[in-house]
Amino acid sequence: MIGRQLLRSATSVAANYRAAGRARSRAEFISKISMVVEEADETVFWLELLIDAEIVRKKEIETLLVEANELLAIFAASLRTAKANR
Repeated sequence: MIGRQLLRSATSVAANYRAAGRARSRAEFISKISMVVEEADETVFWLELLIDAEIVRKKEIETLLVEANELLAIFAASLRTAKANR
């Protein structure tokens, strides 16, 4: 169940990021990149839950968690910039 949710949120990040790159307007970009941020945050949540529930040892997915948090920070910064430049 958790693995499936993780897969869905992670693949949604990629699909929505691609859609954001093809946005026809600033408003559409902001909408799409907002979804990217939301899904990236959910992905981080599922990774943390796997660790907290002791389903997976932190050592095994720590690199993924660090990268997911870095991507989340990048996407959130992009969203802030897009909103500031409306």
